[in-house]
Amino acid sequence: MARAPFPRLDPQRLVPVQLRRARKFYLRHGRLPPLVDFETFNDKVQWRVTRDRRELLRLTCDKLAMKEHAARLAPDLTRTPETYWFGTDVAELRDVDLPENWVLKPNHASQRVVISGGPADVDALAAEVEGWVSEPYWRRSGEWAYRTARPGLLVEEFIGTPGEVPADLKLFVFDGVPRAVAVHSRDGNVHRARYYTPDWEPLPWNGGYAPGPDTARPERLEDMLKAASLLAADFDMMRVDFYEHDGVLWFGELTPYPAAGLARYEPELDRLLGSWWELPVSGKRRLLRLR
Repeated sequence: MARAPFPRLDPQRLVPVQLRRARKFYLRHGRLPPLVDFETFNDKVQWRVTRDRRELLRLTCDKLAMKEHAARLAPDLTRTPETYWFGTDVAELRDVDLPENWVLKPNHASQRVVISGGPADVDALAAEVEGWVSEPYWRRSGEWAYRTARPGLLVEEFIGTPGEVPADLKLFVFDGVPRAVAVHSRDGNVHRARYYTPDWEPLPWNGGYAPGPDTARPERLEDMLKAASLLAADFDMMRVDFYEHDGVLWFGELTPYPAAGLARYEPELDRLLGSWWELPVSGKRRLLRLR
């Protein structure tokens, strides 16, 4: 059989990211993304994905770099999970003394995780994570900062109680000011969410997920707000994620592209979040030319 002339040709490479993103946006929201007059939060995430290539964003999807960022700027406010190993070949874990519980995830991608414990079964692990290191994850949604993150796998400290997933506290921060907190939780296979103000007043939205339960005011809320402000101070918009367990506030990650601009927010929430975000193409910032 004759070899294909372009055996490794990826059709996505032939289509500009702006066109691929426009199609994704249309299929998700039933409308094309705007070219000017960006109003909703999803509109503005779409703009960032397709147009924003500031050096400021380069490392924001590199998990190790953001852990170092948190440890450097907010060491007295939040704890950063310990990194036990970083590399590209899980066979190296044969020589790593791992604790009873740990987590493995890619440094340059999202929505991939292995929760395990004790000595690593490297053969089983290699099969489970096959392709993770070489995967060009950034091509899925065109998120540039994932392209610039270092490819690799990291094993880090497990947070919480084995068998339970702690609530994920996601703070939407605009120009260093936390404006809203989304509490994400799991009920079996059901993903739930509920939104709160920084003063922990409930808001009438779930961000497109099943309604989440009433969540008690976090014990470390004030520290969480301060840490989010510090970690996102240089950005016009950044989502900063934390966990709280047994009175300890844990840093999760920074997210420059929440839901890749494809979240099914309630229209009122989408507009409200968008109203807080001043893009760097207008107003006092004017960092980028509107294209």
